[in-house]
Amino acid sequence: MTEKTKTNVLIDGRNFTVVGNGPEEYIHKLAVYVDKKIKEMVSKNSRLSSSMAATLAALNIADELYKALDELKSLKNRAKSPMENYENLLNQLKEMQTKNEQLSMESNMYKDELLNIKKENERLKKELENYIQAMELKEKELQDSQNTIKKLQDKIFDSQMQIIEIKKELEEAVKLYDKEKNIFSKEEI
Repeated sequence: MTEKTKTNVLIDGRNFTVVGNGPEEYIHKLAVYVDKKIKEMVSKNSRLSSSMAATLAALNIADELYKALDELKSLKNRAKSPMENYENLLNQLKEMQTKNEQLSMESNMYKDELLNIKKENERLKKELENYIQAMELKEKELQDSQNTIKKLQDKIFDSQMQIIEIKKELEEAVKLYDKEKNIFSKEEI
C-alpha cells in the first residue's frame, strides 16, 4: 500500500490540508494552479463571491480537463492506427529488404557483366588496332609493289622501244647488207 502524505496548501487565501498519494511538490503545483484560476475569475469580475469564483474556476478547469481528455482520446486513436499497422509495415519492410537484396545482387551481376563487356571491348579494340596496322602495312606494301610494277612497266616500255629501234636498225642493216651482198654478187659474176 502506498504511503499517504499530508500537505498544507493555500488556495484563495485559505489554508487546506490535502491528503494524497502524490509527492508534496506535485500537490503544491495543483494548489497554485487552482489558486491562479480563482484569481483569474475574480480579476475578470470583482463582484464574484469566493464560492462563485471557486465554482467558475472549477468549471474552467473541468473544461480544460475534458478538452485534454478529448485530445488524449484523439491522440490514442491516431496512435492506435499505426500500432495496428505495425505488423503490416514490418512485413512490408521485410519484403522491401528482400527486394533490395535481390536488386543489389542483380546490380552486382550487371556490374560483373558490364566489366566483362568492357574487357571484351578492350580486347576487340586492340585486335581492331592490330588489323588496322596490318592493313596499313599491307597497303604500304601494295603501294610499294604498284610503284615497282610501274617502274618495271616503264622499263619494259623503254626496252620495247629500244628493241623496236634496234629492229629498225637491224632491218636497215640487213637491207644494207643485202644491198652490198647483191652488189658483191653481181661483181663476182
